[in-house]
Amino acid sequence: MTNKIVLASGNKGKVTELAELLGPLDFDVLPQSEFAVPEVAESGTTFVENAIIKARHAALITGLPAIADDSGLAVDALGGAPGVYSARFAGLQATDRDNIDKLLIELKDVPQQQRQARFLCVLVFMQSADDPTPIICQGEWHGEISLDIKGENGFGYDPVFWLADLNRSSAQLIPEEKNALSHRAKAIKLLVEQVKQRLGHDID
Repeated sequence: MTNKIVLASGNKGKVTELAELLGPLDFDVLPQSEFAVPEVAESGTTFVENAIIKARHAALITGLPAIADDSGLAVDALGGAPGVYSARFAGLQATDRDNIDKLLIELKDVPQQQRQARFLCVLVFMQSADDPTPIICQGEWHGEISLDIKGENGFGYDPVFWLADLNRSSAQLIPEEKNALSHRAKAIKLLVEQVKQRLGHDID
């Protein structure tokens, strides 16, 4: 059995975060860039569909088991947008700052008490490209959208994802704090347990 798993993501921030969180699997978690896996069109309409598309693509190209993440931000006042379009909310070539700026403009007339939001993460593990029963796990992280940018850590919408109980944004958390609280951490905790069972891999 291989001790390598390919991580189907081209987002450097996400790769770093996921690789650290997947440490308990005791596998070599390698980004798909190490195998020259090209990006695949995320043509799904849900996080689950997109994660399966990415995992299957990486497994097919590399011949290795694959883990893919599809995640995003859902803002109640925007009917759940940007949702699956979070990474390209401001356009196909949008930067994180472009997306944040568009979000703040969309919410400019929405008062703070109505700016509830959730970070959502779906993780998929596929043992092979033809795996008929992929493992699918989901995590959520609840907060609200701040009126302006705060903090320099993290990536994506972290600088405007406000955590009222901590009186800080996600981008003001150190990595260890974020990795204990985030939507991705919650999904990974579930995934690690299920992958261990699937692979019969005992980990203390």
